[in-house]
Amino acid sequence: MLYETDYTMTEIEIPQFFLCPISLQIMKDPVTTVRGITYDRESIEKWLLKAKDCTCPITKQPLPRSPEFLTPNHTLRRLIQAWCSANEANGVDQIPTPKSPLSNSNAEKLVKDLEVSSRFQKALEKLHALAMENERNRRCMASAGVAEAMVHVITKIFKQGNKTTPCVEEALRILRLLWSSANMVDSNNNNNNNNIKRMVGENFDFLNSLTWALQLQTKNNVKLTNEAMPILKLVIEAKDSTALGNLKLEFFKVVVSVLKNRELSQQAVKSALHVLIETCPLGRNRMKIVEGGAVIELIELALEKPEKNMTELVFILLANLCSCADGREQFLQHAAGIAVVSKRILRVSPTTNDRALHIFSLVSKFSASNEVVQEMLRVGAVSKLCMVLQADCASYLKEKARGVLRLHSKTWNNSPCIQVYLLTRFHR
Repeated sequence: MLYETDYTMTEIEIPQFFLCPISLQIMKDPVTTVRGITYDRESIEKWLLKAKDCTCPITKQPLPRSPEFLTPNHTLRRLIQAWCSANEANGVDQIPTPKSPLSNSNAEKLVKDLEVSSRFQKALEKLHALAMENERNRRCMASAGVAEAMVHVITKIFKQGNKTTPCVEEALRILRLLWSSANMVDSNNNNNNNNIKRMVGENFDFLNSLTWALQLQTKNNVKLTNEAMPILKLVIEAKDSTALGNLKLEFFKVVVSVLKNRELSQQAVKSALHVLIETCPLGRNRMKIVEGGAVIELIELALEKPEKNMTELVFILLANLCSCADGREQFLQHAAGIAVVSKRILRVSPTTNDRALHIFSLVSKFSASNEVVQEMLRVGAVSKLCMVLQADCASYLKEKARGVLRLHSKTWNNSPCIQVYLLTRFHR
């Protein structure tokens, strides 16, 4: 194979056995499988992780999925390094000696060190550094039960009433890094119960721990909330819907408080919206979310014109909350409620259009005092409904808009926008 460098633009012939059969690139960390074929470690580990049938890419014979069955080919690595050094003047990059990969036994030792107070901090820092390093480490750590250990660490600190937030923050960060790897390891091991999801799904102490962590949010603890909120989202997704129907008002007040904090990451705010959307239809949660002040915070958030995905989440939740009388009451009490919903129609996405029109439909049917009907006309909501009828959008959205206009046609018939719409329709 010819190797063309960026520096000299000279073509160098690479020995064929230096190339990984999968990536066709020079191997940086050659390892040999039990079938005797050598691959670059990164390429074969990805293959073993993602392949439905765990077989050798060359021989098609079965291979063990665990990376522990891959043997480093030190002789070949030294030959490759020597060749790279000899061709350095031609622009060939040097290949450093790879670090020894993390083993299950090393990860398990660090987990045991967490149980010894004198070793706890150092073990936690080491686990964090390893998790940050690469995906292979994260899979190994997940296999060794590190994710479950982090759940225990966070729950233990919560139960002890210990406000050592740096430890909680670090444990949350490790858990977030390992979450998808832990799920992948469970899947590859044919664990249909999905161990980490099952563990947090059945563990209300951990949910309470996360709620407690969110209550610690101050200017100095923004990072803690940024870590805790995405984990809370994952936990809620893993929990049984029956259990979620019994969440307390305090839980929702804490999650709603995340929507107020403009110093938090977008991911944290989106996670809070997902949590509220996921739990809203269950039990009396809708009323609790309204009581927690979510409607006002959603309108304030919408006024800041967030990006498309967040706007959609805001309107999905707002439409859910407006399906109850208290939710509509709070919506109408906010001076900008009707106006902000009107402004976003035809400006963001079909999902936002749908939810915005649903909000107007609910308000028009169940909360349409004379004052509200006049307000819709005054802030341009009626004009926007007429624009929907003429816009290039889905027919069901036009029907929704038409339905709202029919409800109060006597009041709105003499408005200029209705007259213009009728005139345009007549001339067509």
